[in-house]
Amino acid sequence: MKKNIKIGTRGSKLALWQANWVKSALISTNPSLSVDLIIIKTKGDKILDVPLAMVGGKGLFVKEIEEALLDGRIDLAVHSMKDMPAEIPQGLCIGAVPERETPNDVLISKNGLLFSELVNGSRIGTSSLRRSAQLRHARPDIVILPLRGNLDTRLKKLETENMDATILAAAGVKRLNYESRITEYLDENIMLPAVGQGALCIEIRENDAEIEPIVTALDHQKTRSAVVGERAFSNCLEGGCQVPIAAYGKIEKNILTLCGLVADIDGKTILKKTLSGPVEQSESIGVKLADNLISMGAKKILENIKAGTNENYER
Repeated sequence: MKKNIKIGTRGSKLALWQANWVKSALISTNPSLSVDLIIIKTKGDKILDVPLAMVGGKGLFVKEIEEALLDGRIDLAVHSMKDMPAEIPQGLCIGAVPERETPNDVLISKNGLLFSELVNGSRIGTSSLRRSAQLRHARPDIVILPLRGNLDTRLKKLETENMDATILAAAGVKRLNYESRITEYLDENIMLPAVGQGALCIEIRENDAEIEPIVTALDHQKTRSAVVGERAFSNCLEGGCQVPIAAYGKIEKNILTLCGLVADIDGKTILKKTLSGPVEQSESIGVKLADNLISMGAKKILENIKAGTNENYER
């Protein structure tokens, strides 16, 4: 077994928390292990003034780290699962999916008002198409303002840029000990989470006999199965940051219940459906759910959005 391991990670406070959590978990199961963090700046970290949908979407946060994994500069990579593109490069694989943190989104409002209590015309900061579409569907009076940056940056901008509230992933807020700032956990009926939200992805090289057995101990089967279903749903719809797609799977008594959503940009049309089945069939459940939404008109919505993404942002 390899004794010295290099973990590749982005340099944001949240990414470092996640990488350090994995480091601690690995050492707890292998006390003789020596683990170093290697910080790698991704394209997504460098482009902070443009919505992700205009510059390439999810791969922006993982490509450079995956290159370091492929060429041997690092032994494994820690990502937020929701940043993982559909296609994983040849030679790499998901080695482990640790147990998921709370997957929901949260509202953080400046004056402590719940979502239903925000006055007409309230200004909510988010650059997520998934969030903005669902917000507009629930509250057409809401004004959406673009808001990018790491979690600290977005919380600061909430105070300085004339916003009434912002929407963030509960997992990141909790991991960085900002839980006291949460005004409200948003119900999935209002805000269905992003695919893989709250879960981590430990990416390794395929057939790496030294690293694979070390990370396998961190794999949480229920979380992996749910995420497999969510990603299958998204992959069938060619989802990513460029389109408003959401999915969340729950597992109870070996049954996966998967809810999926596709929306148009303005939130006027939302297609949503739930399917259940044996957890062992999570991937096929995700594919079938996507097919169901396609039959309801999802493909047309997504084609229209992709054809006019830049126009939608420039408006």
